[in-house]
Amino acid sequence: MEPFVTADWLQEHRDSVVLADARMYLDGRSARAAYLQGHLPGAVFVDVSGALAAPASPEGGRHPLPTSEDFAAAMSAAGIGDDTTVVAYDDAGGVMAARLVWMLRTTGHDAALLNGGIDAFPPDSLDTHFENPEPAHFTPTPWPREALATIDEAAGGGTVIDARDRTRFDGHGPDPVDPRSGHIPGAHNVPAREHLAEDKTLQPVEQLRKRFQDAGVTDANDMISYCGSGVSACHNLLVAEFAGLGRGRLFPGSWSQYAHTDRPAETSPLPN
Repeated sequence: MEPFVTADWLQEHRDSVVLADARMYLDGRSARAAYLQGHLPGAVFVDVSGALAAPASPEGGRHPLPTSEDFAAAMSAAGIGDDTTVVAYDDAGGVMAARLVWMLRTTGHDAALLNGGIDAFPPDSLDTHFENPEPAHFTPTPWPREALATIDEAAGGGTVIDARDRTRFDGHGPDPVDPRSGHIPGAHNVPAREHLAEDKTLQPVEQLRKRFQDAGVTDANDMISYCGSGVSACHNLLVAEFAGLGRGRLFPGSWSQYAHTDRPAETSPLPN
């Protein structure tokens, strides 16, 4: 299954997929409240910060990967089973919902992001009705080692990309959420949100591929992706795969783990 599907595809296959609302906000807003105020009809809610992350710690970062058992329990509670095809969306063009899709695809399940997210459908089509889904059987699967990068690997050179916005990557002011500003030395900035057009759909594949190639990515199998806490980094991984560059690795702790160490940080040159 491709990592992105269109609204037309979803309408044609709606009866054979579980639609998951996986919104997430970094400014304190409640994703669940947003879901209750209006979601795509029939969508289940998946809490990215809660269901898709272990408790935060300086050693693991703000959104460490949960155990495979906890992830399986969260998927089961959402009505997602071993053979379920999942289409996930958010209101940020998939930048946040990518975490769910990457986790499912990495453990061998069919999952894709809805290209354009909730904005792919008119506001008057949203629904406020919901029912708790019937639990499904979801077998715990260990996180594949080949899909992950450690902090040593992320800091060890190679092709490392940072999905944060350019201001945080450049590091010329205090970081709004982490103890240090800057980025991992040698990393290239490929902001996840810049993959999107004004309507929050993906830019043409040729442009997406060029953005990665300009950052030194010709084969994503050699790429390590990170961000603030391992969420939007998943979007870069899915976009690279969609652009035909292959599957990279996620550094789950991302900057929120790295910034708590005494490892060197780098800032971008100031403009003349």
